[in-house]
Amino acid sequence: MTLLSGPYAYSKMAKEDPEEVKHRKAQFLIYKVLEKADSQTRPSCLGVRVSTLRIKVGKRLKRLRKSMLLIMFAAKNGFYKQMVSQLKAWKRLLRGGQAMVSLPPALS
Repeated sequence: MTLLSGPYAYSKMAKEDPEEVKHRKAQFLIYKVLEKADSQTRPSCLGVRVSTLRIKVGKRLKRLRKSMLLIMFAAKNGFYKQMVSQLKAWKRLLRGGQAMVSLPPALS
């Protein structure tokens, strides 16, 4: 009870007028709506720049990935072609076919 007698103690109020309660509640709701509207500002110029930069980077990465896949496919395909040609050459050598071409004699 000693706390209630202090300089910053709250005292019990008599019944409030219902109109005043509605008015205060309406003011509070208006304040909340305005506060929410203030917090939802449109994106800044920097935010727009960052988002466009992210889009550009994403497009470049996508293009890079596609080109890397194409290069890897071409390299793999070239490697297989080279291996097949090497195997054919070894096959001809082992069979004794005409794999060797006779070269002209060297100039003396």
